[in-house]
Amino acid sequence: MSSSAASGHHPIAEVAPLSLCAREPRVPADRLVAEMVPPPRFEAARFDTYIPDPNQPSQTEAVRVLSGFAAGLGGAHASGAGKRRWFQKKAAAPAGPRGIYLDGGYGVGKTHLLASLWHATPAAPEQKAFGTFVELTNLVGALGFQQTVRTLGGHRLLCIDEFELDDPGDTVLVSSLLSKLVGEGVALAATSNTLPGKLGEGRFAATDFMREIQGLSSHFKALRIDGEDYRHRGLPEAPAPYSEEQVTKAAYATDRASLDDFPHLLEHLSKVHPSRYGALTDDLGAVCLTDVTPVPDQSTALRLVVLADRLYDREVPVLASGVPFDRLFSEDMLNGGYRKKYFRAISRLTALARDAKGLVDA
Repeated sequence: MSSSAASGHHPIAEVAPLSLCAREPRVPADRLVAEMVPPPRFEAARFDTYIPDPNQPSQTEAVRVLSGFAAGLGGAHASGAGKRRWFQKKAAAPAGPRGIYLDGGYGVGKTHLLASLWHATPAAPEQKAFGTFVELTNLVGALGFQQTVRTLGGHRLLCIDEFELDDPGDTVLVSSLLSKLVGEGVALAATSNTLPGKLGEGRFAATDFMREIQGLSSHFKALRIDGEDYRHRGLPEAPAPYSEEQVTKAAYATDRASLDDFPHLLEHLSKVHPSRYGALTDDLGAVCLTDVTPVPDQSTALRLVVLADRLYDREVPVLASGVPFDRLFSEDMLNGGYRKKYFRAISRLTALARDAKGLVDA
């Protein structure tokens, strides 16, 4: 068998590649709840598979603290839910922060640690929830606030990845939701590139919503994780963009690959809610993009960040022609309030570009 066949792609496919622009996914509410588990990339994530940088003691300390946090979540639900009799009072929520907030730069392994915490918590999968901030807010939109509280209120742990507050409405919504869940005895864990007290800084008038932001901060004990981006630690430089002909040929030769013109894809993303970007990438073997150009504005850039996150979660390689991924965002964007999101997207897309290198014939 040839190496091409063994790798799942053939000299020429009998059918045209898929197109992300042709997909308009609809995600039912029950799927949103069922999919609140660590994404495929982190299905096997465990504390003992996290490799701390020996030059960064905060990474080793994070494993120790989170392991202890998981062990402390054993036994009955903190509120006693499901075991109280009608004449018993509901147990008071524990005093002090009921959650851990992993703060650090992009690529230090925060999502790996968060997924490890989910796996290590001694509870059935249906008693634990894991999702991104976008997925959590969309769950509220799909179920309604009270039903979301009822759905998640019996959980032992809620893990929130990529915690960012991009508008005042989200601030009030999430602050209210987490306060309700903490009152129900749900433990919280979150990751972000921004400390809880700084959420929203540089993106809206945070002083107008300080009460809500401080309320959010009170739920968490911050745990700082220092270090370099592990995705590029000791690895060769990412491959340069390919020609349009190479990308097109690879798309036709790769099973379940999509092929889209980048500007058209950006336009299509504006018509699909970011909460559906995961479904947009269902069952893809690779994403092939032609004519990659710098994104034109902040709204488009933020949608691209979400798509990059979902592709990375699902380990979908990205092959592209046009400008390199480190030139997607303008200097103003990289120096603005969303800079950490943009650097994370560059880091993740670069890793996926490296994964796609084998799709192009040498």
